[in-house]
Amino acid sequence: MSGLASDDITPWLPPEELALVRSKVPMIYVDIVPVRVDAVGLVEQVGLLLRNPREGGILRSLVSGRVLYRERVREAIVRHLEKDLGLLCLPQLPVAPQPFTIAEYFPTPGAGFHDPRQHAVSLGYVIPVDGECEPQQDALDLTWFTPAEATDPALLAEMVDGHDVLLRQAMAHVGRLW
Repeated sequence: MSGLASDDITPWLPPEELALVRSKVPMIYVDIVPVRVDAVGLVEQVGLLLRNPREGGILRSLVSGRVLYRERVREAIVRHLEKDLGLLCLPQLPVAPQPFTIAEYFPTPGAGFHDPRQHAVSLGYVIPVDGECEPQQDALDLTWFTPAEATDPALLAEMVDGHDVLLRQAMAHVGRLW
C-alpha cells in the first residue's frame, strides 16, 4: 500500500465543525519528548518548550498536537516536531515507532490529564533530534535540560496539562529517572 501524498491530508476543520466534533468524539494527539542522545543512545538532554498556554501565564510543555485525518502517526510526529522546533530539527524516528504511554485527557478537572476543550487520547513518544532546534510558531523558547534537571520537582511544577507526568514516565521508560 502506498503512502498518502501530503495534499491528501485534510487540514483543520472550520472552528464551528471542530467544536462540534470535539464535543462528540475523542481526538487523537501525539505528545513528544524531544531528546538528544549520545553515541550509544543514552538520553543526555531533554528539550522543553516555553509557551503561553490557553489558561494564561507562561509554562513549559512538550511538543504536542493533533493527528490529522488520513495522516499517519509518524507523519504527525515529524510535522509537530518541525512546527515547534523548526525544519532543521532532524527527528530520528525508529522504523516502527511505539508509544511509551497512552494518556487520556478529559474536559472534567480532576479526571486525570485535563484539556478543557475536549476528550483526547494522546500517544506519548520519546524522539531523538539531531539537528538545529529553534522555537517556532507559538513556542516562546526551547531549553535543553539534563534528565535530572528536567525531572526536578520545581521544573515539573512549571509544566502544563499533565505534561509533568508524561515527562516523568518518558524518563522512566528510557531509564533516566532518579
